[in-house]
Amino acid sequence: MADKALEGRTVLVTGSSKGIGAATAKALAAQGAHVILTGRDVRALEAVEDAIHEAGGASTIAPVDLTETDGIARLASAIAGRWDTLDGLVIAAAYLPTLTPVTQIDAKQFGQAITTNILATQALLAAFDPLLKRADAAKVIGLTSSVGETPRAYWSAYASTKAAFDNLLESYAQEVEKVSKVCVAILDPGATRTSMRAKAYPGEDPKTVKEPDVVADRIVELMVNGFDSAHRERVSEPD
Repeated sequence: MADKALEGRTVLVTGSSKGIGAATAKALAAQGAHVILTGRDVRALEAVEDAIHEAGGASTIAPVDLTETDGIARLASAIAGRWDTLDGLVIAAAYLPTLTPVTQIDAKQFGQAITTNILATQALLAAFDPLLKRADAAKVIGLTSSVGETPRAYWSAYASTKAAFDNLLESYAQEVEKVSKVCVAILDPGATRTSMRAKAYPGEDPKTVKEPDVVADRIVELMVNGFDSAHRERVSEPD
């Protein structure tokens, strides 16, 4: 990979305060991209920005709660007021409800998952579609889960939202393929050392699964090298 392969590019990463989102933001900045950091935890975002700047990268913090009624609209307006195009959108933010049987799903948690994982995704695509289409070859990468494609007992509250998430992205990919240079990828990170993973598997030794940097590096490769729209893959364990 060439040095600073993303120089001059602007990429928005949702959920960039921790985990895969934070690792991705740092990796993109290391390749020259100006990364827009979004999330609810301002202090965590500031820590990611400090790390980026200390490494010589560039970033801008844009705190936002994706579940707020006008949060995404305000974010899009602010970004459009500063940049004419958006070269990349990485949708890493997600909410995992408590694992439970279908008959015992907590309505409040399910609602938050629907809002974060589905409604916010549609709102992000709608709000940033104009900026993405103005870019030379914009790329949208959404992080999914295998349970969205293959149902699993006790995971339905999360899995059903990820199935809808995948459908939104695949439909958007087909809709923009013939009328723009926007390409869309759905990336399943697989078992990765994150707080969400720890919540789902509390007894698991985190050292037995890969670090977020592995997924982040793959996202950067896709951003740099490109891919066919509606691309889908699962990030494998490192050799």
